Amino acid sequence: MTVQDSGKVALVTGASRGIGYGIAEALVARGDRVVITGRGEDALKEAVERLGADRALGIAGKAHDEAHQAAAVERAMEVFGRVDFLINNAGTNPVFGPMAELDLGVARKVYETNVISALGFAQQTWKAWQRENGGAIVNIASVAGVSASPFIGAYGMSKAAMVNLTLQLAHEFAPVVRVNAIAPAVVKTKFAEALYEGREAEAAAAYPLGRLGVPQDIGGAAAFLTSGQSDWITGQTLVIDGGIFLNAGVA
Repeated sequence: MTVQDSGKVALVTGASRGIGYGIAEALVARGDRVVITGRGEDALKEAVERLGADRALGIAGKAHDEAHQAAAVERAMEVFGRVDFLINNAGTNPVFGPMAELDLGVARKVYETNVISALGFAQQTWKAWQRENGGAIVNIASVAGVSASPFIGAYGMSKAAMVNLTLQLAHEFAPVVRVNAIAPAVVKTKFAEALYEGREAEAAAAYPLGRLGVPQDIGGAAAFLTSGQSDWITGQTLVIDGGIFLNAGVA
């Protein structure tokens, strides 16, 4: 089936695999063109091939690098002439342990990659296209940012900041740009393997819907939040958790 070109362009960070790729795939499926970023040239090349070289463009670099942020947006404008949607998905979680023993240098790295990079990309897309032409931003947060998150506290702290960044940008960029966040629970990706590897059935049993998430679950939500069907939604964080929060307070 031939997909009708939407005429829209999205920039998706951290999209060579996992949730970011799932989002890029959903946007391409509805007719958007996408610019995807990631650290690995080879992984990006493979992702572009799967998405379609006529629909996708890969830009390699580190999300927290301001020069990379500027270059990605500049290249999107050169090739596609617009950046309607920004999906801030790039993130890191290099530490597992109690907050009392958290290396502060690592905490700074997590915050820089997960939060400051999102703000940097938002500034770039706002100035390059969205301020004059409108659009939408979706920040990928986490349930770790809206509840206590034992042993991944630095990650949770950064994702809580992403939720607040969403509020700040939604207020400042209105009415021309809508800004929302998605807070997933555990999604089956290489990034989250440590949370379920070797015990997936046990991990999934805690979810009322009986399974862990998959990237397509988040892709569908991102497609909705960048569509005309969500035109009156801004400043919100959509929790996508398979019902896990329903268990809160249950012994």
